Amino acid sequence: MTNQPVLEVKHLNTWYRQSGALKSRRNRQQVLKDVNLTIYGGEVLGVVGESGSGKSTLARAILGMLDEYEGEIIHYTKRPQMVFQDPYSALNPVRTIRWILEEPLKVYGKYNAAERKQRVVQTLEKVGLGEEYLDRKPPQLSGGQRQRICIASALILRPKLVIADEAVSALDVTIQAQILQLMVALKKEFHLSYLFISHDLNVVYQICDRAVVLKRGEVIEANTVDELFDHPQHPYTKQLLDAAE
Repeated sequence: MTNQPVLEVKHLNTWYRQSGALKSRRNRQQVLKDVNLTIYGGEVLGVVGESGSGKSTLARAILGMLDEYEGEIIHYTKRPQMVFQDPYSALNPVRTIRWILEEPLKVYGKYNAAERKQRVVQTLEKVGLGEEYLDRKPPQLSGGQRQRICIASALILRPKLVIADEAVSALDVTIQAQILQLMVALKKEFHLSYLFISHDLNVVYQICDRAVVLKRGEVIEANTVDELFDHPQHPYTKQLLDAAE
């Protein structure tokens, strides 16, 4: 881990407009409230909290998917890429793995056909899959293989920050462990940072360096995972830890 940030979030406030409501500040529901966090180079920062705490809204804001927010989101590297929760719905079922991985390179526009093929094959190998998967489609793969493709898709443009939103929660325990080991190995090889969003504190403890705890859109505690687990300060954090045992 370095002392150079790859992302800073300062005093972030977000809202969702009530369904069908006219454009008015009175018709908005606040989701995130004065959220501050920093992710450093090579760090895995966990974001934990119950459903509805604002974890996915934070990811959407960082990815530039929200129109209404106040505060600052400062990127010091390329825009981050995303690994979604459900590999079954994250991949286009009618496209081949070759197409799924090559399309971002085509959009980026800085690679010829031979360079794109080389990058696709190399990235596929990095996630533990061979060239024989290139012409397969997602329905022909297992859940673990699909999540490996999702990770490859996130890495194809070589970002420095990857957001993993409940990236292993849809997998069984054995496959979860394999994917977590893969993510750790890729972090070292590509000098990645992760924003790792999860409701599972046991998974957060395995992979994260630090963690922030969200409750109803507010950061109520932030610390190293060792301190957070061994010496939680907020009653809500203690409640989450008790539930995880």
